[in-house]
Amino acid sequence: MAQSSPNLDGESTKEVQTLSRTPLFELSVALGARMTAFAGWEMPVQYAGVLREHSAVRTAAGMFDISHMGKFLLQGKNLLAHLQRLVPSDLSRLKPGEAQYTVFLTPEAGIIDDLIFYYQGINTVGEQYGVMIVNAATMLKDKAWLLQNLDVSQVHLQDCSTEKGLIAVQGPEAVAHLQALVDLDLSSVKAFGHLQGRLLGRTAFLARTGYTGEDGFEVMVDPDVGQELWRSLLNRGVVPCGLGARDTLRLEAAMALYGQDIDETTTPLEAGLGWLVHLDEVGDFVGRSVLEQQKLAGVARKLVGLQMQGRNIARHGYSLFVENQRVGEVTSGTQSPTLGQPIALAYVSTQLAKIGQAIDVEIRGKRYPAVVVKRPFYRSNSRKATL
Repeated sequence: MAQSSPNLDGESTKEVQTLSRTPLFELSVALGARMTAFAGWEMPVQYAGVLREHSAVRTAAGMFDISHMGKFLLQGKNLLAHLQRLVPSDLSRLKPGEAQYTVFLTPEAGIIDDLIFYYQGINTVGEQYGVMIVNAATMLKDKAWLLQNLDVSQVHLQDCSTEKGLIAVQGPEAVAHLQALVDLDLSSVKAFGHLQGRLLGRTAFLARTGYTGEDGFEVMVDPDVGQELWRSLLNRGVVPCGLGARDTLRLEAAMALYGQDIDETTTPLEAGLGWLVHLDEVGDFVGRSVLEQQKLAGVARKLVGLQMQGRNIARHGYSLFVENQRVGEVTSGTQSPTLGQPIALAYVSTQLAKIGQAIDVEIRGKRYPAVVVKRPFYRSNSRKATL
């Protein structure tokens, strides 16, 4: 829905999109957050500053309002089998309380979206059920894709994207802060595990997943509980974090951002996501034939990590060169707060996707040296302990 507003001369300005607001919007404004438009939502880009927020997650605990993300509740007899036709990952091996990071694919194996499916088990009427979290910018596309490709007489999809709050609590001390507010033992939950429990006396869905490279939980609750949780964590010293720190954290961990590092023009094998493609375990699924061909013949390009050899930062869209020949393009780049060096993700031809390969990045008409490095750029000791 769009609206127009008059300017000071009484003439109508161009139409602007009405932005949605999460249940935590007012709390963020009260904390002095700088807000920005993101995927149709008015979201905090930073509170006290990106560097402080980034450091809090790496060394202690930070919390993110991610209520803008798409949230689907799915249930039906043989739900896993129905979903299996839409993803390249083996869902049959999921046990109740386990989750799978995966992707929706076009027939050409391009990535429609990346997502996490949390399998919860079998309900009292014998139906399998679970939670699916998708990106905010692709929520409507994902929902339409599911409804188009699922047998809606067998599978029920409930879209609770605007009905639930979602808070990510991340960092070495994140679990300890949450543990004080829940009635169950969080230490028993492994990475990508999840459960339903009581938080602040109310029902909550807690998943040991995240987008920062650190240990922590993502908590889905009713809006009023989310507000109470936010205040409780704030009182415990957990640092509010915005989209700015979320981006620097995920890039250090080499986690793909949909719309930049992956999209419908990239396949999972090109994007370094081959570990979620289980061709030997699953049958037919959308995009399988293309992935089979790529697996057999190899891909022409790959997503690699780059480290600049100076202070210049490689940004999204910058061209890459080797001996005056354009060989690829940067998809994401930033100054790494943890490493103190500029890092980036980029697609290059497969022949150049080897550790130590020298590549020049063109920045404002000049070229600066970079080198291909191993991903992720940063790995957390606290997160490895949960795997």
